[in-house]
Amino acid sequence: MTWVMTSKRQFYLHDDESLLDGLLRTGHDVSFQCREGYCGSCRVRRIASSHPIDYPFVPLAMIEDNEILPCCCRVQGVIYINHEFIDE
Repeated sequence: MTWVMTSKRQFYLHDDESLLDGLLRTGHDVSFQCREGYCGSCRVRRIASSHPIDYPFVPLAMIEDNEILPCCCRVQGVIYINHEFIDE
């Protein structure tokens, strides 16, 4: 089971649920467009995680080392994120 911790709440992801879908299901306001790692509009800051974050494919969106794309990343264990991160 994957637990997600944000400043707003903590919740778990359902089986086969993306991080983006879990954030939206629990009332987090997260921007998104493509849902496939192309645009980068859903990026959030990863504060900490108990397991490495991986992707089923290399996303095309440019992200920093401390950022993840909730639309397409795969998370396990416990992850702490800042979902309100917007860096213009």
